[in-house]
Amino acid sequence: MKLATLRRDGSTVAVRVDGNAAVAITPYSNVSELLRNPNWRALAAGATGPTVPMGDADYAPVVPAPTKIVCVGLNYANHIEEMGRTRPEYPTLFAKFPEALIGAHDNIEVPAYADQQIDWEGELAVVVGRTATAVSEDVATDYIAGYTVANDVSMRDYQNRTPQWLQGKTFEKTCPLGPVLVTSDEFVDGASLTTSVDGEIKQQDSTSDLVFTPAKLIEYISHIVTLQAGDVILTGTPGGVGHANHTYLSDGSTLVTSINGLGTLRNTVRVHATVPVN
Repeated sequence: MKLATLRRDGSTVAVRVDGNAAVAITPYSNVSELLRNPNWRALAAGATGPTVPMGDADYAPVVPAPTKIVCVGLNYANHIEEMGRTRPEYPTLFAKFPEALIGAHDNIEVPAYADQQIDWEGELAVVVGRTATAVSEDVATDYIAGYTVANDVSMRDYQNRTPQWLQGKTFEKTCPLGPVLVTSDEFVDGASLTTSVDGEIKQQDSTSDLVFTPAKLIEYISHIVTLQAGDVILTGTPGGVGHANHTYLSDGSTLVTSINGLGTLRNTVRVHATVPVN
């Protein structure tokens, strides 16, 4: 089953995507809200709301309101090598805030003061399906609602100002998430992840090459903080990031991120002046 949050008539609606059309899952305005209902799976599968055409779909972030976004660094061996790091004993975690999220086709909005080292990081994202506290690895997949595509666009100059990465990882309107959530029963690990910039492939790897699997990440994170339904885990990026070769995105760059079976993000970088909000 595929779920999405679509912008429509000045608001948003949670939908089940059935081929070239979608069915509204009433009365839920987005997938975040839907997942907070313990019966979300049955409600989505049985939805008979109005049909929404997909030809001109305007995707919002598939889960626009997670209580937390937990990101994992250094989780593919080839990326660890290219960044000159050693393989970690435990997952390397940092946070991102919901204001960073954008839809599958939205522009990546970068303020002009942060446009020097804009980097790409295509990632498999895990969406939590129910409350998880101190769960064990052997049952952790039962807590996964499904999977989606993300790109952890990073401002490397800000990131590397200190040993803590947060400041380079959560600029507003920079992290595409979507287009759909594919429920865990329909996604097969080992899918190909590909990131391209202006038509040139930069990253290509298998999601099965993660050092720490989604189940292991849920076990580890849920022993630190309770994961809620609709929370997101960005599982890390493979080798091929721009920073390894001092190559970066700029105004007008087109970033395309795909994972077989999950869909494609297509986003354009827009650098803009920032007007202070009083």
